[in-house]
Amino acid sequence: MKLKSHSGTKKRVKISGRGKILFRKPAKQHLLINKSKRQKAFQNPGKLAHPSDVEKIKRLLPTSF
Repeated sequence: MKLKSHSGTKKRVKISGRGKILFRKPAKQHLLINKSKRQKAFQNPGKLAHPSDVEKIKRLLPTSF
């Protein structure tokens, strides 16, 4: 059987050039009028995934590594 990547994970995760896993925090797509400038500023993309989650993500994206 063919190995397939998890499509939801593909959309939410980016793999850096050195193989580190980056993701964006949620909650910056809509309802931005209700959020403070500080909340929006801390939503910058490129947060590293926690080491305990890396193995799970690698299992969901077998062809990316």
